[in-house]
Amino acid sequence: MDLALLRTFVAVHRAGSFTRAAGLLGLSQPAVTGQIRTLERQLGRPLFLRTARGVVPTTVGDELAHKAAPHLDALVEIAEAGLDDDRSALRTLHLAGPPEFTALRALPALTTLVTQGLAVRCAFGSTEELFEGLGAGHHDLVITTDRPRGRLLTATPLCDEEHVLIAAPRWAARLGGPAVLQVKGVRALEALPVVEVHESLPLVTRYWSAVFDTRPVTAGTIIAPDLRAVLACVAEGAGLGVLPRYLCMDAMDAGEVVALLNPPVPPLRTYFLVVRTGALTLPHIARAHEWLLRAAVDW
Repeated sequence: MDLALLRTFVAVHRAGSFTRAAGLLGLSQPAVTGQIRTLERQLGRPLFLRTARGVVPTTVGDELAHKAAPHLDALVEIAEAGLDDDRSALRTLHLAGPPEFTALRALPALTTLVTQGLAVRCAFGSTEELFEGLGAGHHDLVITTDRPRGRLLTATPLCDEEHVLIAAPRWAARLGGPAVLQVKGVRALEALPVVEVHESLPLVTRYWSAVFDTRPVTAGTIIAPDLRAVLACVAEGAGLGVLPRYLCMDAMDAGEVVALLNPPVPPLRTYFLVVRTGALTLPHIARAHEWLLRAAVDW
């Protein structure tokens, strides 16, 4: 079987589109289509089904990709590094994840590897964008709060983050503090303005569901798609917010914001390290993956 055909097949499988795969491979779309049809004739089975948004693999296509992709990645690594090169040498890592966690946790944790020669290129995005970029080969390692489906992406739990309901000290004093609020319950919070990252209030809604077993009835007064902006606004007294403890811990220690509640079981969210299946055979990805797992023990 022609390795060039397999390489094109894996690119299409990861990209989910002949057009995107052609761009990644530097080929024309007709050339990619022709190579896939040749491979299908050789195997006697269809590998993809066309949809309005691209292509989806058949069962045979999924099985072939699962078997072939890790070996092709390893061959590409050998070809690019050279047989006489130091196989332990670090290369460029394409890392992607949510902006706040990546900036405040992941990138600082990789500093030691950078001083040893690792180059890092970082991108931010939503979970859907991150998975699409990983599958298309734009990213090597992705940090996300969702576990991917299917067998072509492999996820490893990284750490849990605790969510905290916070407000400026004046709001906390108005509510009477955590002990009083624990008695008053969720109704005491309904009159407070909310600072959030999206109109749907995802963090507040998750917190309300976990702690109060209900949905919030308030509306957001400030919507900013960055958790650091939410923290700054909450500290200035714009309203209450729900943030990861790691992000607001320093502000709480400084008295800039106050935890309104201390539930016995705080809401948690799990982060995952996600790679293309087989990518951990590549030394620079494997080392960064291992380094982040070690660092996360203290997070």
